[in-house]
Amino acid sequence: MPTMAIDDVKKAMVGMLAPVLREKVVGRVEIRKLFNIPKAGTIAGSFVTEGKVARKSQVRLVRDSVVVYTGKIGSLRRMKDDASEVAAGYECGLTIENYNDVREGDVIEVFEVESIAPTLEMPGTGNQARR
Repeated sequence: MPTMAIDDVKKAMVGMLAPVLREKVVGRVEIRKLFNIPKAGTIAGSFVTEGKVARKSQVRLVRDSVVVYTGKIGSLRRMKDDASEVAAGYECGLTIENYNDVREGDVIEVFEVESIAPTLEMPGTGNQARR
């Protein structure tokens, strides 16, 4: 019976811990040409070099190895049609929500944030056999 009480306390402690958030890069996009559309703003004519880019993805704009802006994709188009996702090796046009200062040669990193459930075991102190 005492182990049930210990398990209940452990579960309660885990419930009080905040989840660990980790970013995972899922794609890279290189901006190759800019188009200024009066109603839409600056459209970045881009090429997906790695992974994929999806509409409403979180992105980081990198210029000269420095992160300039972090936000979300506003619109994503492929061959003048709306696209929900564009894979590596394809061209696309995109905008970044609330941001128009993009330049040719900029790189957009597409990432997602994973939420990892916390545990009470610390790294390296798990149930390892001692020698």
